[in-house]
Amino acid sequence: MDHTSLFTAALGLQAPWEVTRVSFDPTKGRIDFEVGFRPGTRFACPACGAESQPVHDTLPRSWRHLNFFQYQAYIHARVPRVRCRACGKTRQVPVPWARPDSGFTQLMEALIVTLCRAMPVRQVAALLQVGDMRIWRILDHYVTAARAREDFSQVRAVGVDETAARRGQDYISLFCDLEGPRVLFGTEGRKAAVFERFVDDLEAHGGCGENIKELCMDMSASFRAGAQAQLPWAEITFDEFHVIALVNEAVDAVRRAEVRERPELKRSRYLWLKDKQAWNQSQIRQFHDLSRRGLKTHRAYRIKEALREIFATATNPAEAEALLDKWYSWARRCRLEPIKAVAATLKRHWQGILNAFDSRLSNGPVEAINALIQAAKARARGYRSPQRLITMAYLIAGDLKHLPASPYATATAPQGRP
Repeated sequence: MDHTSLFTAALGLQAPWEVTRVSFDPTKGRIDFEVGFRPGTRFACPACGAESQPVHDTLPRSWRHLNFFQYQAYIHARVPRVRCRACGKTRQVPVPWARPDSGFTQLMEALIVTLCRAMPVRQVAALLQVGDMRIWRILDHYVTAARAREDFSQVRAVGVDETAARRGQDYISLFCDLEGPRVLFGTEGRKAAVFERFVDDLEAHGGCGENIKELCMDMSASFRAGAQAQLPWAEITFDEFHVIALVNEAVDAVRRAEVRERPELKRSRYLWLKDKQAWNQSQIRQFHDLSRRGLKTHRAYRIKEALREIFATATNPAEAEALLDKWYSWARRCRLEPIKAVAATLKRHWQGILNAFDSRLSNGPVEAINALIQAAKARARGYRSPQRLITMAYLIAGDLKHLPASPYATATAPQGRP
């Protein structure tokens, strides 16, 4: 077997395609493969599919391929165009190693998609010595194609949350399948209109708005308005995570007001906000010291922990309602304005909070996905547009089953999320 036949086999080419010449330049660190087809070959018409059409002319094309050892590899070919006798159109024949209008082979694109699930796009671009815009075009193509094949017909419970695309501005809303968990849909903004876009996308993927029986989300007025307009039959749950987050804000407001007169509260913010199970030894000692000083912040903290205890112990909505009524009475009489205000807010959302003790839904999976996305954003040092963040959300947390597999994966290697 001569070397061209060897490289024809190595590139996985089949008749009529074959490697005709190989050139290697170690100073440039690259290897180039000239690929051609056998003289007299006829091709099917790309337009109508008519078989055995003669070649009209050829056009030169090049593609970046997977590296051969440490050397960049390129495939070059004169791609034929056929003038179809059946439909009269002249079209370029697709090559088996690359998709149309791409400067990369399909195996190289599969590697790029795999790398971008674990690395920032700019680092992948630097590693491969290509522009990052070319990487984004590949991701947009494959993520869009993979999402088009997703089936949402079994989605019943959805969690909704917002996340910042950039500091202080440009929010996106994420809709997640709580039984997955996976990102179903991402869209710019956090207004009521995001629910209409979600329902449209759900139905475009075989789902049905009437199938959504339960929603888990925060208490924002825009989300509630959107849910009421688009999914009025869905039971809304305000889970422990969002409820405690609101009360934490009130506790911190009490601390900020009190620290002006009680300097011992300085550098204690996270003590009052963290779960006590996560305290280190220093924080345990600090808490025991501060808890004996008659602080308003400590009183607010006790009210918050009493609410957390209700979520931990109540086994059904009726039991929870009795405990929450007592908690509400305490919170409204505590003479701490931020706590009184948050208690009034929770009272306005009473039914959604009680639903949490029946549905047992939690936005915890959504928050975990949000953390993955924010970690990717931090590694990338931000994205130029919200749409790019949405693309990355689908890539790393969409559980897309039709993305190209890594070219280096074995037949038994798992292809799930990294």
